[in-house]
Amino acid sequence: MVATLTSIFGVQHLALAEDVVQEALVRALQSWPFYGLPQNPSAWLMRAARNLALDMVRREQIFRAKEPELIRLMEDQVPEQPGAIFAEQEIADDRLRLMFVCCHPAIPPDAQVALTLKNLCGFGIPEIAHAFLTTDAAIAKRLTRARQKISNAGVPFEIPAGPELPRRLEGVLRSLYLLFNEGYKASAGDQLVREDICAEAIRLAELLATHPAGNQPRTHALLALMLLNMARTPARLGPEGHLRPLREQDRTRWDQSLIARGMFHLVRSAAGGRLSDYHLQAAIAACHCRASDYRSTDWPQILSLYNQLMKLAPSPVVALNRAVALAEVEGPQRGIEAVRLIQDQAALEGYHLFHAVLGDLEIRLGRQAEGAKHFQQAVALAGLKSERDFLASRLAACESALAAAV
Repeated sequence: MVATLTSIFGVQHLALAEDVVQEALVRALQSWPFYGLPQNPSAWLMRAARNLALDMVRREQIFRAKEPELIRLMEDQVPEQPGAIFAEQEIADDRLRLMFVCCHPAIPPDAQVALTLKNLCGFGIPEIAHAFLTTDAAIAKRLTRARQKISNAGVPFEIPAGPELPRRLEGVLRSLYLLFNEGYKASAGDQLVREDICAEAIRLAELLATHPAGNQPRTHALLALMLLNMARTPARLGPEGHLRPLREQDRTRWDQSLIARGMFHLVRSAAGGRLSDYHLQAAIAACHCRASDYRSTDWPQILSLYNQLMKLAPSPVVALNRAVALAEVEGPQRGIEAVRLIQDQAALEGYHLFHAVLGDLEIRLGRQAEGAKHFQQAVALAGLKSERDFLASRLAACESALAAAV
């Protein structure tokens, strides 16, 4: 809805389109519980947004000169018939255009991603703040400044071409990457995995991959990464919604059709001569998907891929994952040593999985007391109940082992 109305109003009035859509949704929440769900909810929402937009056009001085043309456009594109709705191709084109608008080079890269997550993916400010490891206030300011830059720069509502395309595509891909990650391990709410968000990220990535502007090796690499990780979702949670580690998952429940699709896009990503971090992450996911059980996982290959990833796109989280792979190849003590050597370790101190990894490695070395300390910190830092419950069970196992040893 935001993308469609932005195509009518112009990107300089992106905030106005957001306001109209939000008000339409509020009216739905107010009226539907009393009058019942309409026969075509999508058409109802579009008509409500159109009527609100028309009212605003008539009220606001900024639209006076363009009022007749805007009214005609909205009446043509959102007709009154209950079943009327935009054609799928029109919606797809508008969403792609808005994706590239949000990733215009006039906007700082971190604001590009935040704007895309807000306007195309339905993220709230707290979810975006979690993805960026910053505050809600900082994200709100970032979004406001980004909208202002779009307005001041007169960004056209179009998919770019030529040398501008690669720069804009990178921002779009990063936004989709963060979107999928939020669904794969949610930052808030009662569910650890939000399959609807994962599916939305995959749908947008597939939409991008089928368009000439997005049909690039790194797009296929990102899509492969999403599909291969999504394939493991049915086995990631236990009956009560608790996380199951990779070594405990029933691999017969992994979705083989998603794995096949992921491998297809991984092959397509091999075209060209540029290696991206999405290629390496997808290759790591493929190693896991190829293994029939945990023991047969090709950990040396995974470690090699993490070594390359550390050179291409180093980060504390990548270094932590590399330490886990190193522990599988050379033992838990080497894993702990690698964790202690991570630069900018302060950025991980508030990350519950940092302490969970150290706790697991200490336990594997028979140091239950040290493991328990790390799991205590991990439980305190975990944001989701399902994660806290899982980590608490590991802590309880440590404490039981210590009590038995006394």
